[in-house]
Amino acid sequence: MILAGSADFKTELSQSDMFDPRLQATIIKLVDVSYGGENGFNQAIELSAECLANVKFIQEKKLIGRYFDEISQDTGKYCFGVKDTLAALELGAVETLICWENLDIQRIVLKNHASGEEKILHLTPEEEKDRSHFTDSDSGVEMELVDSMPLLEWLANNYKSFGASLEIITDRSQEGSQFVRGFGGVGGMLRYTVNFQSIEVNEEDYDYDSDY
Repeated sequence: MILAGSADFKTELSQSDMFDPRLQATIIKLVDVSYGGENGFNQAIELSAECLANVKFIQEKKLIGRYFDEISQDTGKYCFGVKDTLAALELGAVETLICWENLDIQRIVLKNHASGEEKILHLTPEEEKDRSHFTDSDSGVEMELVDSMPLLEWLANNYKSFGASLEIITDRSQEGSQFVRGFGGVGGMLRYTVNFQSIEVNEEDYDYDSDY
């Protein structure tokens, strides 16, 4: 909690016996502001930016630390990479979805007009340059681009429908950097164990060509 104001009231309030000790314990900073209302609120946020960033940094380290604990203890209640993470989401198994803020993967929907079938690709910028991804491998037909959007944006718009919570992380901490470099920047903690090898993926609907 951050207390902001233009007079001494905020200091007196923070030290008062009438102030709920449960809230008192959460105070991280007192801020002097020059305005009231929305302008004062915005000024308080600006003046507390560094402090809030540190809190986010610590929360991020704890979150990824818990994720790595699941892996080191071999609980099976984790996933990483686009293919397994999306499969776990479809099963409703993902409790906490973790994504890197700069995840550079595009979700592309293609349609084969000859058959009417749609195909979903998840491609890196380099993979997008390879036009063979946009051709139907069976018929050789050039497929129509129906939709293209960053996978991170798609996940942000849809994670709730899978019963998951979403955590956006950076690579500025050691843990965050390791998650990005070692696990592709996308993964999750699961409600229960999932045997990904036994999951049958319909290749006509999904094509996970990304190495992530």
